[in-house]
Amino acid sequence: MIILGMESSCDETSAAVIRMEEGRREILSNIVASQIEIHRLYGGVVPEIASRAHIEAISGITYEALETAGVMLADVDCVAVTSHPGLIGALLVGVNFAKSLAFAHGIPLVAVNHVKAHVAAAYLEYPDLKPPFLALVVSGGHTSYYRVDSYTEFCEIGGTRDDAAGEAFDKIGRVIGMPYPGGAEMDRLAYEGDPTAIKLPSPALLGDTAEFSFSGLKTAALNYINGERQKGREPNAADLAASYTKTVVDAIRRKTELALSQSGAKTLVLAGGVAANSHIRRELEALCRQRGAAFCTPSRSLCGDNGAMVAAAGYFEYQNGTFADTSLNASACD
Repeated sequence: MIILGMESSCDETSAAVIRMEEGRREILSNIVASQIEIHRLYGGVVPEIASRAHIEAISGITYEALETAGVMLADVDCVAVTSHPGLIGALLVGVNFAKSLAFAHGIPLVAVNHVKAHVAAAYLEYPDLKPPFLALVVSGGHTSYYRVDSYTEFCEIGGTRDDAAGEAFDKIGRVIGMPYPGGAEMDRLAYEGDPTAIKLPSPALLGDTAEFSFSGLKTAALNYINGERQKGREPNAADLAASYTKTVVDAIRRKTELALSQSGAKTLVLAGGVAANSHIRRELEALCRQRGAAFCTPSRSLCGDNGAMVAAAGYFEYQNGTFADTSLNASACD
């Protein structure tokens, strides 16, 4: 089965063609048009600019994905598109383009939840992976645990009450002078600093819940930075990156261990853009090894927003018979 997947929920326009069948997972193309350079000037994603960039890119990358895959629209069995959650203007670009393309060519259309798509990226590289399992999605907008009961049924069992881990990394990275997005640079710089140099509050909330609050951690880090600068000292960026990263990773490990225990899951899937963070990957892999649980996480190229993960999730929606019609709309919420 050939699926064309389309993604435009934030600042990356992507189209991909995959072949999915029982026991077979093949990415034929996965084209991503990044907007990082556009938004770097502003230190973060500007929604209106993101929407306009999606409009400019979406048609070209879709046909590039088809050409790279060596298929024509007549060969496509299903069009899958991210419909929620995300930036509403950005989502509308992808939804309306996919809807027009699908119905103009008589191709079935399925709507895909962005969070489920991140988890589905793991299916592309772990063909033996099957529900039920525990999924942790960590990105710029999400830090959430899901009990994955089937390929299409998720139950959120915990997460952040405010900011997400990715946003927390990017915000502090920007304040200490790192270019947008700051998360990747924080990951690298953390290896050069002392992780015990700066005491910061844990974002893991007290109690037997798999919940976080990253706003207090960000505030504490900002207060530390401002305090150092008021004393005429520039904070040691490496020590701050190392201490901040350790605080986040320790909290995620603690709550992941709790979520594994409470859910009884024997497999953990780590997904989302921040799943590319080497410290988080290493710590959770060690945790799973210690507990005798399987650990699955996509390659870094599939952690960020991409059309291949949307196509993979779309395959299971298609198998479930969950089709969209011309009334399909985008939604900023889950």
